[in-house]
Amino acid sequence: MIKSLLTYFLLTSILLLASCKSATKNNDTYFGGKIINPKSNFVVLYSMDKVVDTMFLGKDNKFLGKLKNTKEGLYYFVHGNENQYIYLEPQDSLMLRLNTWDFDESIVFAGKGAERNNILIDCFLEDEKENKMFYNLYKLDAATFLKKTDSLLIKKEKTYKDYVSNHSEETANYKHILKIALTYPIYSRIERYPIANLKYHNYLNLSPLDDQFFKHRVLTNIENDSLMYYPPYTQYVRNFLYNSTYKLGHKPMLDEYSSEFTVDLLNIISDNIKSNSSKNAFLKQTVIGHFFKKASCNINEETFNTYFKLSNNVEDKNLVANLLKDAKTLHKGLLLPNFEVYNFKNETINSHQIIKNSDSFLFFWNPEYVSPSYISSRIGYLSKKLPNIKFITIRIDGNINSKIANLDVKNQFFITSKNPANSFLTSKMPRSILINSKGIITNGFSSITSKNLTTELATISKH
Repeated sequence: MIKSLLTYFLLTSILLLASCKSATKNNDTYFGGKIINPKSNFVVLYSMDKVVDTMFLGKDNKFLGKLKNTKEGLYYFVHGNENQYIYLEPQDSLMLRLNTWDFDESIVFAGKGAERNNILIDCFLEDEKENKMFYNLYKLDAATFLKKTDSLLIKKEKTYKDYVSNHSEETANYKHILKIALTYPIYSRIERYPIANLKYHNYLNLSPLDDQFFKHRVLTNIENDSLMYYPPYTQYVRNFLYNSTYKLGHKPMLDEYSSEFTVDLLNIISDNIKSNSSKNAFLKQTVIGHFFKKASCNINEETFNTYFKLSNNVEDKNLVANLLKDAKTLHKGLLLPNFEVYNFKNETINSHQIIKNSDSFLFFWNPEYVSPSYISSRIGYLSKKLPNIKFITIRIDGNINSKIANLDVKNQFFITSKNPANSFLTSKMPRSILINSKGIITNGFSSITSKNLTTELATISKH
């Protein structure tokens, strides 16, 4: 009854807003709904990495997008710092209702296209629950683990067959996506098992596993560009690639990957993924991700040279080249250069003043790569844990509206595109610089996400 009422009210909104007076067939697609406790005044719809539409909330926090020439397939919408995937077909009238306080769990779809999207959300939520369960399953021996995953896959197959038998109108492409949403997360964990099991038991080497353990591989495909941004698919491909690299004889790595591992992984990506778009995306994610995981000024040129040799995406290579250039500046032991920043009264102040006589953490940020909400959460945690450190955020190419909520505004600043500091921020990617009370850099390229950050910050005063 509740769902019927929800459907009625949401579809009434569409009928009031959409022009349906014409007797001719309407090929437009509608996507809209209502956001409870909105985090911003808009919702952005994407297809892969391309913006399809930006829909603004009305005074009742409802939004509606009218999409022309919609292609069938996966899309995702972003609101605040969260996102979720939807599947659209031409002439759909898909409405959602969500509460940002419980984003994924609260999503309910109504209208044409709702059932296929509700089961995709159910798959996502089920995967979240199974993720916790697998922490214990990874401890099992290989035969018992495989028996457990086989049992889960039988249940997934039943879910798939039940849905398809009751929805004969679904397209082959959608059924393929549903199968991936149900099964690839399990396949992904099977790929992860060797290294996860090894870490749990503190083994020194991977145990040999026969082809039967990886029998799922005959059912999977790692060459689908259209799924490159879909988490169940990309996580499976990533785990397959990492597993294949570990099988070359690398030891388990907990905090950061060795340069030798990264080089081998880049070559594994190039050898196994022939599609240019997917290959270039995985190469870029790997070289940048591993760099930030290591987060230091110690550069291994072979890693970057391997990346430049294997990638053929000019834009990506320029970004990575700028990141490498940035990492070669402001090394440990140097004085932080003096440059002016703006505070949120739009006054200028020089960098030496803002860190004066303080052990400091300078975080240069750009919303393209890190969300303000993450920064607020992470720095809030670090500042409570390390109250003697001064945490300072500086927005790259910022303005008076770049303030981060829930952080002390006195320690927030921004720089413009003409600031001299841009000479060591050419990639525009996040950069953390650790500085002791004498103004000496103790780490010129740390990472706010690094597991080693707390330890490094705790020892700043000793440098």
